[in-house]
Amino acid sequence: MKLNGAEILVECLLEQGVDTIFGFPGGAVLSIYDALYKYQNKIRHILTSHEQGASHAADGYARASGKVGVCLATSGPGATNLVTGIATAYMDSIPMVAITGNVALNLLGKDSFQEVDITGITMPITKHNFIVKDVNDLADIVRRAFKIAKEGRPGPVLIDIPKDITVQKAEYVKKVAEVIRRSVKHINDVAVKEAINLLNNSERPLIYAGGGVSASDACDELYELAEKLHSPVTLSLMGKGAFPATHELYTGMVGMHGTKASNMAVTECDLLVAIGARFSDRVVSKLERFAPHAKILHIDIDAAEVNKNIKSECHIIGDVREVLSRINEGIKTRDRNKWLSFIKELKEKYPLARDSEVLTPQYILDKIYEITKGDAILATEVGQHQIWTAQYYKFTKPRTLITSGGLGTMGFGLGASIGAQIARPDKRVFNIAGDGSFRMNLNELATAVEYNLPIIVVIMNNHALGMVRQWQNMFYDKRFSQTTLDRATDFVKLAEAFGACGFNLTKKEDAERILTEALSLNRPVVINCEIDKDLKVWPMVPPGAALEDIMVGESDIINN
Repeated sequence: MKLNGAEILVECLLEQGVDTIFGFPGGAVLSIYDALYKYQNKIRHILTSHEQGASHAADGYARASGKVGVCLATSGPGATNLVTGIATAYMDSIPMVAITGNVALNLLGKDSFQEVDITGITMPITKHNFIVKDVNDLADIVRRAFKIAKEGRPGPVLIDIPKDITVQKAEYVKKVAEVIRRSVKHINDVAVKEAINLLNNSERPLIYAGGGVSASDACDELYELAEKLHSPVTLSLMGKGAFPATHELYTGMVGMHGTKASNMAVTECDLLVAIGARFSDRVVSKLERFAPHAKILHIDIDAAEVNKNIKSECHIIGDVREVLSRINEGIKTRDRNKWLSFIKELKEKYPLARDSEVLTPQYILDKIYEITKGDAILATEVGQHQIWTAQYYKFTKPRTLITSGGLGTMGFGLGASIGAQIARPDKRVFNIAGDGSFRMNLNELATAVEYNLPIIVVIMNNHALGMVRQWQNMFYDKRFSQTTLDRATDFVKLAEAFGACGFNLTKKEDAERILTEALSLNRPVVINCEIDKDLKVWPMVPPGAALEDIMVGESDIINN
C-alpha cells in the first residue's frame, strides 16, 4: 500500500514493537507528528519539556526495560539538543534510536533555516547513523537502525529524515521484525577450554562484572559461576544489580570509589575474571600497579575492548550469557576457604561508614531500601549522590540502577527516571539528585506532572557542587572556586509551582515518615534533604594512586 514517509516511519516503528516515543515537535517533523496523531491509539508519544529530556527518557526507558528507546526531535537546535543524550547512551552501550528531521533535500548544505549536519555531528557518538535521501529506502533504513542498535554491543543509532521525504509517498510492505541475537558467529572453543582451565586452577579468583552482564541477561549465569567457583564478586558502577549486593560473595563496587575489600581483592587475586566490563580508568586507577599478581581473563562481546586498557592472558569474544553457559559446564568446585576468609576479614575490617547521629545520604538511602524492601528503581544524576547511591543501596536485580557512567552527565536523572517509570509502571522510581545536577534539567518536572508519573525526586542538597568541592577540598587547598550554591531557590515551592508535591527533610527522625508519605501519594514528589556541604564520598582512590592506596576517611587526608 502507498503511504507517505511519515506513515512508513510509524508503521516501521510498530513493526519493531515500539510502544512509546519521547520527543518535542518542530517544523521539520510536522508530518511525522501528524502521523503520530493518526496512530495515537497504537503508539504513545511523551511530550518532554526539552529535547535533551527526551533523549535521556529514551535512554532510561531502554535501561529499565531492555528494549530500544526512541526519541524524536526537529532539525537544527532540536537535533543538537539530543547530542548529550546520544553520547550518554553511546558511552554506556544503551540501545536507542534517535530520529531527527531536517530541511528539504534541495536545501541541504545551504545554511538553511534550522539546518545542521546532525549525521556529521553525531558520527563519533553513534554506532551508525543515516540520512534518508529516498523515501523508497526509508523502511529498510528504520529496520536496519533497530538491528544495529540491538545487535552485538548495543548502542544508539540516528536517523535523519529531510522534511520532503516525510511527505513523499512510496509502497510500504509490512515485515516481521528480525529476531536479533547478541552472539558473535563463532565462540573460540580453544579459548573456552583455556578459560575453564584458568578458573579451575586458580586459588584466588575474583570476578569483576560490568554492564555487559545485564545487557546480555546473564545474571543467572554469573550467579552460577560465582557459586560454583566459590569466587568473590565485585562490580563496576554499570554492573550494579548484576549480582545481588546481599550475597555473601559480594565485595562491593571496585575502583576509585569502590570498597577497600574490593580494591584489595583486585590487588591480591591470582585470576581476575572481567565479564562484560571494559577496565575504565575509574576502575583501574594506576595502570602499572593494577592486579599485579593476577592473570586476566576477559569476556566481552566487543573485540575492540580486549587488550585496549589491560592486557589479558585469555579472552573470549561473544555474548556473555552464551559464553558463561559454556564455561559453567566445565567448572569444578574446589576449596577456596582461605581466600574467602581473607575477603571476609577485609569486609569486616573496612565496612562502608555510616553516621548514625545526623541526617546523611547513607541514612536516607538505607531508609529507601528498608521502606521499599529493595524493590525500587533508582535513577541518579551525577556527583556525590550518585556514588553514595551505588555504594549504599543494596541493588539485587539488574536494570534497577539507572545512571550515567561513562559520560557522567549531570542533568541525566530526571529525564531517565521518566523513561524508566513509563517502561516499568509496576515499579516505584526514585531519582536521587544533587542540587547542582537537579537544576540543570528540572524543567522535566512538568513532564512528570503532566503524565502523573509517581516519581520521587530525592535531592541531597548540600548547597554545593559536592564532588567538585570534595576535590577542591582535598587537592586544591580548599579553594572553592564556583562550587558553592548558596542560592535562594526553594525546592518545595518549585515543586508545587510545577504541580508536584514537595517536602523539606532536615532531621533524621523525619526521614521514614516523609518517605512513606511520599510513596503513598502516588504522584510526583520532590524531597529536599538538607545535608552538610562538607560530607565526602569515602572510600576514594586519589588521582594517580593505586587501588590499594585507597583512602577510607578524613584521617587518611591528614596522614597523607
